[in-house]
Amino acid sequence: MKRGKKITEARAKVDKTVLHGVEEAIKLMKELKWAGFDESIDMSIKIVHKSMQNIRGSAVLPAGTGKTKKVLVICKGDKQKEALEAGADYVGAEDVIEKIKEGWIDFQAVVATPDMMKEVGKLGATLGRKGLMPKPKSGTVTDNVKEIIKELKGGRVEYRADKTGVVHMLIGKVSFDTDAISSNIKAFYNQIMKDKPSDAKGNYIKSVYISSTMGPGIKINHKGIER
Repeated sequence: MKRGKKITEARAKVDKTVLHGVEEAIKLMKELKWAGFDESIDMSIKIVHKSMQNIRGSAVLPAGTGKTKKVLVICKGDKQKEALEAGADYVGAEDVIEKIKEGWIDFQAVVATPDMMKEVGKLGATLGRKGLMPKPKSGTVTDNVKEIIKELKGGRVEYRADKTGVVHMLIGKVSFDTDAISSNIKAFYNQIMKDKPSDAKGNYIKSVYISSTMGPGIKINHKGIER
């Protein structure tokens, strides 16, 4: 069966008017899997707010994402040894800053100690565009490099809304068991609600969907996600 036909058939099996419970949505997503690889799971949350650029933050997914995240720590002295022992993939100071200026971006997270931020700040155009700039608010500007590396390696993710108010997040793999996927869905949703701006009015969350890489979007009854 051709790929296009498989996608069409999978979409036809999802009633877009139905709101599914979390476990029910996961079950349906797994049943509709047809690709010959372990598909990733995307969770999309539609947010209603007047200022989308302020919708950003971080969350910890208890079951991880299923992907290995390479972490760069920009620091000096004893902190470099501490970072390596904690599991950092790359460690450096002015040397790695120069490499980044030359186009090196072989990492998915950046941590910097406060004393390095004057130099790291010069990388704003490069790191900021990719959402990699260390920030005190997200905990990636810190002297406690050991703890933040542990979080980043253990399922911590950064999120931000796009211009249309949708937050997309990789929340695991289809091969994860239902409890693992469910725990990630609930953790991410509840963090979004926890980070809700104080000036947000009315229904802050308009809709929540999950989908596998090759599968259709499945709408979740998000009112049932809240703790």
